[in-house]
Amino acid sequence: MSTINLKVNGQPHALDLDPATPLLYALTDEVGVGGPKFGCGLGQCGACTVIIKGQAVRSCVTTVKAAQGADIVTLEGLGTPGKPHPLQKAFMDENAAQCGFCLNGVILTAKALLDKNPKANEGEMQQALSNVLCRCFTHTRMLAAINTYAKSKAGAR
Repeated sequence: MSTINLKVNGQPHALDLDPATPLLYALTDEVGVGGPKFGCGLGQCGACTVIIKGQAVRSCVTTVKAAQGADIVTLEGLGTPGKPHPLQKAFMDENAAQCGFCLNGVILTAKALLDKNPKANEGEMQQALSNVLCRCFTHTRMLAAINTYAKSKAGAR
């Protein structure tokens, strides 16, 4: 075991963990966040997505050692139930959530993409989201929510 220092949603955490521990388990079991979920355990479904250094990263296949010292943003780090992030609000306004399995991956992947490329077109959004599996097929509403957010973000300049 080693002391692993993580900064999650702006808060420092010193955790006594094996450096090979998957980041997902540190976040859910030790830090107590609920946004990232265990889906496939292979980095293929996107349920465990977090943002590290502006990139959407699969926390189930990222070790705590690899994430040490980086700013880690989870779904909880974007907004609160009382004051959701504009992207989360767009999802609510468009009724873009159904079962919720993929929401963490979709929202964080979209945020990372639009933070890097605020003028991403529909094809670029679909390509970025192609690696996030959705069980209930609300893709049309999710893309509408992402487009609503992207347009509002572009108009805020």
